[in-house]
Amino acid sequence: MLSSRKILDKITSKTKIYLFIILILLVLLCVYEQKYIIPAIIIYIILLVYTFWANGRKKDEFFKHLQELTFDVDSAAKSTLINSPFPLIIVETDGNIVWKNNKFVKEFINININTYLEDIIKEIKQDIINNGTKSIEKQIDIQDKTYKVIGEYVKNKEDKNGEKIYTTTLYFIDNTNEKEITKKYQDSKTCVGIIIIDNYEELAQRISEQELPQVIAAVEKEIYEWTGNIDGLTIKKDRDTFVCLFEKKYLEQIENEKFNILDTIKKIDTSEKMTITLSIAVSAEGNTNSDKYKAALSAMDIALGRGGDQAVIKKDGNFVFYGGRSQEVEKRTKVKARIIAHALEELILEAKNVMIMGHENGDIDAMGASLGMYRLAKTLGKETYIVSQTADITLAGFIESLKKEPEYQVAIIDKNEAMAKITPETLLIVVDTHKKNFVEVPELLDETEKIVIIDHHRKSTDAIGNVSLVFHEVYASSASELVIEILQYSKEEINLTDLEIEALYGGIMVDTKDFTFKTGVRTFEAAAYLRKLGVDIIKVKKIFQMDLENYNIIAGIVKNTELINGTIGIAVYEEKNKNAGLICAKAADELLKISDITASFVIGNDGTKTCISGRSVGDINVQVILEKMGGGGHITVAGAQLEELSLEEAKELVIKNIKEYLENE
Repeated sequence: MLSSRKILDKITSKTKIYLFIILILLVLLCVYEQKYIIPAIIIYIILLVYTFWANGRKKDEFFKHLQELTFDVDSAAKSTLINSPFPLIIVETDGNIVWKNNKFVKEFINININTYLEDIIKEIKQDIINNGTKSIEKQIDIQDKTYKVIGEYVKNKEDKNGEKIYTTTLYFIDNTNEKEITKKYQDSKTCVGIIIIDNYEELAQRISEQELPQVIAAVEKEIYEWTGNIDGLTIKKDRDTFVCLFEKKYLEQIENEKFNILDTIKKIDTSEKMTITLSIAVSAEGNTNSDKYKAALSAMDIALGRGGDQAVIKKDGNFVFYGGRSQEVEKRTKVKARIIAHALEELILEAKNVMIMGHENGDIDAMGASLGMYRLAKTLGKETYIVSQTADITLAGFIESLKKEPEYQVAIIDKNEAMAKITPETLLIVVDTHKKNFVEVPELLDETEKIVIIDHHRKSTDAIGNVSLVFHEVYASSASELVIEILQYSKEEINLTDLEIEALYGGIMVDTKDFTFKTGVRTFEAAAYLRKLGVDIIKVKKIFQMDLENYNIIAGIVKNTELINGTIGIAVYEEKNKNAGLICAKAADELLKISDITASFVIGNDGTKTCISGRSVGDINVQVILEKMGGGGHITVAGAQLEELSLEEAKELVIKNIKEYLENE
């Protein structure tokens, strides 16, 4: 209607201009010939009368035509709505149904459609409030069909409370066939898997040459049968590595069976009673099989970095884990340690300076490993710094002793000093962690591309990327153990100070709980090396002595412990304390000294976040339980930190994860 009026206004405007021009011409004519004045007036009056009569007639014709056109459009629109091939309904956001077509009535005659409409109306209201949008497009399942619901809505009126009511026309388009075709297409996509026998080298060394082919043949038979059950193709890539291809539709079946091939392989007998384990990596991501294979390799790195004996699936940008509940198998060969030591020395010599840091709230293992790397870099003649600004209460006293030494007064720096000294030519060595958000100063990772990782924790999906060298061995007891091996293979003679020796020994003691958990042959070899250097074990023991106040706090926590499933202790430290992390860890350790308790979880708050410490004697994998909460660690020692949950919420979440773990077991 507005555009129609504009057209009429344009016509009227042009007519006025023509009349004005004619008037000027008549006036000029009368100036020169006065005898034409009266005829000119008569002619102009006649012209005006005719013009107004003609314009009026045109307006009448125009509006008549417009009304006919509007009627035709309205009739066509109404006909389209009534005879729509799609189920259609006009509804208001207060729930009032204005109208629905016959197709809608027939389609949903045996269905309570009101429930679905209520959900759609709620979504419309939320869209209006949150996004201010004026349309809806969503897919919903109604019984055995899938519908695409589309519609636009306009403000209609307000209720008595002043709330706006919108009217919308919703079309229900049957999308069932399209969904089924899409699913078939997705299911037909290829998944690429990699399977590795974790302890092949160990098998080759410990069982006889006659038995080895029989054992490997039994393993291969199970692998081929497993992939055969999902119509997969398996190719042996190396003596201990297999590559398999299968359709994505079988991935859900494999997950439901929780990769039972892992348990099947463990049942294969050997004369040495060795348990054979597999690591499996599967990728459903990537546009090509080559991309999927690369993604599977990335997943395999994580599986091996977490100790093997597990399966990792990479899909939808995330990693999903199965298995990994057994202890890591210690690698007896030290070939890798020697190669790492020589490569690390080369990197140190090429660097302008060296900076070392551990994880936030550093413990004696992080400090011991840092001091060992510090001494190596200094021996090679490099300017070296240790970044340390947070530490647990047991380490505070040791750092005070350390800073009494003139050398370490300069060497130990905080974040501000580190940011001022680091350059792109700096070699940054990260010890006792590999998680980018868990290091002492995460900002340092962006200042240089020359990064070395030395860690023993199970690999996490948020690992530091683009590193120059990685020494990540989950079988090791501690980062200190790995550093000691590097020092032993150094080309230079490393002369450790007494404090450095004590810190390295303390790192092993703490992470093994006085050589009780996670100790292997190489752990004792590392301790023996330090013993030869003259470590004072009594002095090291004093580092971890606790004052009476903290001991009483821990005793109170233990006293209020609840039992889950009769063998899992869970306790809460109610008071906010900046040292809550260490107190929870100590309390979790104490709980394991109680008979029949096989695992313990203690929850506390350090004033900024909720922290959880998990401990186990090995029967229960606390790392798997706490990993679901963003934590990590090992089978027997793990932890997690939560920013947004209260103590009670964290406790409920821990209990939920424990129950899920026990059900899976």
